[in-house]
Amino acid sequence: MTNSIVLGTGSYAPQRVLSNADLEKIVRTNNEWIVSRTGIRERRVAADHEATSDLAAAAGREALQFAGVKPDDVDMIIVCTVTGDSPTPSCASFVQAQLGAKNAFAFDVGAACAGSLFGLSIADQFIRSGKVKRALVIGAETLSRFVDWTNRETCVLFGDAAGAILLGASEEEGRGLLAASLRTDGSMTGILGIYGGGSRRPPSAEMLEEKAGKIKMRGREVYKVATRLLPEVVGDTLEAAGLTAADVDHVIAHQANKRIIESAMQNLGVPFEKCWINIDRYGNTSSASMPITLDEANRAGKLKKGDVIAMMAIGAGMTWGGAVLRW
Repeated sequence: MTNSIVLGTGSYAPQRVLSNADLEKIVRTNNEWIVSRTGIRERRVAADHEATSDLAAAAGREALQFAGVKPDDVDMIIVCTVTGDSPTPSCASFVQAQLGAKNAFAFDVGAACAGSLFGLSIADQFIRSGKVKRALVIGAETLSRFVDWTNRETCVLFGDAAGAILLGASEEEGRGLLAASLRTDGSMTGILGIYGGGSRRPPSAEMLEEKAGKIKMRGREVYKVATRLLPEVVGDTLEAAGLTAADVDHVIAHQANKRIIESAMQNLGVPFEKCWINIDRYGNTSSASMPITLDEANRAGKLKKGDVIAMMAIGAGMTWGGAVLRW
């Protein structure tokens, strides 16, 4: 039976660092307030010349180089983003061209912070079907372009970055992506999103004046939903894989808020020490968050063959999910 295993990982973060001290000069806030509520100390901001596809392509190159795979050998590219270069063409089309992956078909997935989980699950199905041998899944965002820098509740949270995971077909039994669970509850679309700039509220002077094209969030509601749903979906995914929380060696979580991760880990029954944390350095990078975290743990040598890795993410939609893979 064909499984999909991780062949390589990669990530890219822009050079510009925006610290909490820098934000104190922009909006009424302070380092202690930000750290105590989010765990964030700094985040990255894309340069003026950098678009989301540039970040995505850089992370994709890193993953290909790590795996020793040529761009021509990639069959599929999925770019998970809500901040693409333009409404159309897809961000994935720009990335395919930048990578020179001429044999790959490419498309975007817009599932917000859970995008990379959705992308992994889609790629896994293509690989299991035999239609694809190598799939590059990239999460990339330039959220700084969609932040209201006068709103201290949201502007402190988000950063720009990209992460990539190269999946490949394998006949090795018991390895790779063992199970994935994807969820959506559209009744909660009002608690987090960017509500202007689309077909419902096209770009206009009024829309710009109202900052409808900027991120809006009801933070307390998001927190309550995330802390309830994340451990639940990971538990369901572990059960589907025939495993329990005691079998988990590592947790790769979407880095939205340190307190959310701490609560989810506690409710899941997995020690917090098993979760790789980098929110202090990147902030919330949405769909880029999970692949960046996996890449850091991978390059640090923390992931050993046979290790069980649980993954979890939740974002606007609300969309959320869990995945379990054996390294």
